[in-house]
Amino acid sequence: MARLQFKLEKTDSSTSARAGEIQTDHGTIQTPIFMPVGTVGSVKAISQQQLKEQIGAQIILGNTYHLYLRPGLDILKAAGGLHAFNGWDRPILTDSGGFQVFSLAKSRKITEEGVIFQSHIDGSKHLFTPENVMDTQRVIGGDIIMAFDECPPGGSDFAYASKSMELTHRWLDRCIDRFDSTRDLYGYTQNLFPIVQGGAHASLRKLSCDFIASKNAPGNAIGGLSVGEPMDVMYEICALCCEHLPKDKPRYLMGVGTPWNILECIERGVDMFDCVMPTRNGRNAMLFTADGIINIDNKKWEKDFSPIDDTIDCSTSAYYSKAYLKHLLKAKEFLGLTIASIHNLAFYLWLVKEARKRILNGDFASWKSDMVIRMQQKR
Repeated sequence: MARLQFKLEKTDSSTSARAGEIQTDHGTIQTPIFMPVGTVGSVKAISQQQLKEQIGAQIILGNTYHLYLRPGLDILKAAGGLHAFNGWDRPILTDSGGFQVFSLAKSRKITEEGVIFQSHIDGSKHLFTPENVMDTQRVIGGDIIMAFDECPPGGSDFAYASKSMELTHRWLDRCIDRFDSTRDLYGYTQNLFPIVQGGAHASLRKLSCDFIASKNAPGNAIGGLSVGEPMDVMYEICALCCEHLPKDKPRYLMGVGTPWNILECIERGVDMFDCVMPTRNGRNAMLFTADGIINIDNKKWEKDFSPIDDTIDCSTSAYYSKAYLKHLLKAKEFLGLTIASIHNLAFYLWLVKEARKRILNGDFASWKSDMVIRMQQKR
């Protein structure tokens, strides 16, 4: 059992892009990395075997809010934690439920103690506090667990963002106290990451970065972006946070985003990403490729019997044709959802793997500039 370790292998000479390696008790993660989102202990429409063998996922996410409600902590603890419950033997990151609290604005109440919210399943009332969220994540068993934070909406004014940030900082101190006074449950080390907040206000973000950095956590997260603010603001705040967070710790940008968002933020110094976009968009007929976006619903693909994508290392993308996938999705066959989701996740993992290779080879900047343009084209 050992605390998470991060080795910075190389920083790009003309940007802030980094290649590194994170070591956890469940294995090594090469960065930059994209983490598929397994909200309720499962990445939608994809098996754990497919995640490993066809997509190459090194780490996945579990969602504290959803897993707390269903299947519940009693079952997860009896199973021996989420790794044992879902059969995933690589690292897992669990979020704290803070973003779900943000998205449940009509059915929650924020106080100094924590957040009272209503279940989206049966309307029952629950309380999340910094302390019980630490306890819950201990039971779920993530290798990396997140501090409980408040995520202010995009466009929040200075006064609201400042008040929210200060609450997040007070909650962080409570999270650390509870985390430090409790034990890992399943024989491997869990690692707590704080979350930077402060909305779109540079002065608040710098304050938050300094506060978070002072905690000497094994890694740090940037929250509260991609929640409605303009894209250039997201990039500006991302760069500022990376500038002020420790260079010897991994940086995790939460909930971002499109493939071009990811490359832009890698350029600014981010190491870890997650987002539901590849699977959600795939289930809705949008495919991401190096040469642009495919709307597989379009009639033009009806008789296109070429592979979905044979440029990435994914047997599913190279095996099935665009015409077949279009047919499956139109016919509402479950296999179509699986194929589209596997393709998009495989593309995201290919993209960060290629970014890593380019950083190590020294030609990241020129490759990234070309890729950002190519990937946004409509095919």
